[in-house]
Amino acid sequence: MMTKTKLLLLLSILISAALIFSSCSSWSNTAKGAVIGTGGGAAVGAVIGKTLGNTAAGAIAGAAVGGTVGAIIGTNMDRKAEQLEEELDGVTIQRVEEGIAVSFDSGLLYGFDSATLRPEARENLQKLSKIISRDDDTILMIVGHTDSTGDETYNMGLSERRARSAANYMISQGLAESRVQIEGRGELEPIADNSTEAGRQDNRRVEVAIFASQAYIDRVKAAN
Repeated sequence: MMTKTKLLLLLSILISAALIFSSCSSWSNTAKGAVIGTGGGAAVGAVIGKTLGNTAAGAIAGAAVGGTVGAIIGTNMDRKAEQLEEELDGVTIQRVEEGIAVSFDSGLLYGFDSATLRPEARENLQKLSKIISRDDDTILMIVGHTDSTGDETYNMGLSERRARSAANYMISQGLAESRVQIEGRGELEPIADNSTEAGRQDNRRVEVAIFASQAYIDRVKAAN
């Protein structure tokens, strides 16, 4: 059972995080990374990631270190996000704390009820592999999602197969296997209304979370 002291501490962390982000919505991602460090570091990042209700964003937030190190990582991620926006087509790219979330419409990657990559989809994944392989600063988590049509167990398996298919292709393009993680979330994390076709289309997606590797974090810490 949580003691009164622990409960008050948890409430304090949550309130502090809420106040920080409500007061700095116009700040850069670099500045926000530095503030997280003063507000509880990775613990606050994990709380924020969980609140987002999204595995990819949660992985990024949970890996946040904050402080000066977080600010340096944030600047690096700003540059990477610009490169991705310049070179990738038909994707949504978002800077999230000390990382980047890339979202692909699964219809652009796969045919209906298939985990086989479309030929035209491989170009984007090839470009993504090339950009990420320019250094060894990052880890990727590839997360597959489906809409709620059909059996939940089947959808979970399909989302895992799609994530694995994307990962395998990127590895075949030279990305180190040790830098890639995969997860299937099936229909568990919708971002739109599954009762409409437009909503179901939005929910059928593959997300790539890009965040700092532990080796990179350690190098930045040692230099600062």
